[in-house]
Amino acid sequence: MQTIKRLEELRSAVENLRQSATVAFVPTMGALHSGHLTLVREAKKQGAQVVASIFVNPRQFAAGEDLDAYPRQLAADQALLEAEGVALLWAPDAGEMYPSGYATNIAVSGVSEGLCGAARPGHFDGVATVVCKLFNQVRPDMAFFGEKDWQQLAVIRRMARDLDLSLPHVDAIHGVATVREADGLAMSSRNAYLTPEQRQQAASLPRAMQAAIGAMVGGVPVAQALADLERDLLAGGFIAVDYALLCDAASLVPLSERGSAPARLLVAARIGKARLIDNMDVPTGN
Repeated sequence: MQTIKRLEELRSAVENLRQSATVAFVPTMGALHSGHLTLVREAKKQGAQVVASIFVNPRQFAAGEDLDAYPRQLAADQALLEAEGVALLWAPDAGEMYPSGYATNIAVSGVSEGLCGAARPGHFDGVATVVCKLFNQVRPDMAFFGEKDWQQLAVIRRMARDLDLSLPHVDAIHGVATVREADGLAMSSRNAYLTPEQRQQAASLPRAMQAAIGAMVGGVPVAQALADLERDLLAGGFIAVDYALLCDAASLVPLSERGSAPARLLVAARIGKARLIDNMDVPTGN
């Protein structure tokens, strides 16, 4: 596996890979876990040469967030990616990604404005900007993202569609189902912030979500099911619930009842030093 840190070297290396196969891209911020490696495996199923990136993007962290504390373990991550057969790792530093004088920002309206966008102003501008740059740098035929951050995936697809990106085309931006621990907790690099007791308590998040979905399907009004979900999380050790909403799966507009269109239950809650997010599919109402 090649590890490249300079843009001029990246472009020629990717073109060399493209001579033998399509190029699949898996962008990450490092601190890799099985969820990230599942993305690599899904990419390899396409018969593609896989390019991964590791870049902790400062533009998606607000003042006071965990940029400095975010786990960084490049050597361990390199070993994991190489073992999975990744052909190339793009690992730029902040100066390479945002050179002196950098002045451009991408803002995606609509899907970025509620949920985590409301709790973390500017976060999705940073996501859209860095992902657009990564797409332009790697120019992959396809890209793979986890569905754990459903809103992020919606923002990236909207950005790719609106800017007429061709490598990858919006239809080649693949979402991969959330990978979970044995107790149901969604895998996340931020799970490392949890103490053993908090880690045990955090498993109440997927359980409470499943209970809320079951209640909605059973006829409990959406508002009541969401209120019960929030109550259960606070009783289970979470210190705050940023949001717990039923939303249209595509537009992310909050819903007051289940309808005929696909919907997702989306939750963000805080426990200890960690802010955990999760989402699950909700069966349609008819």
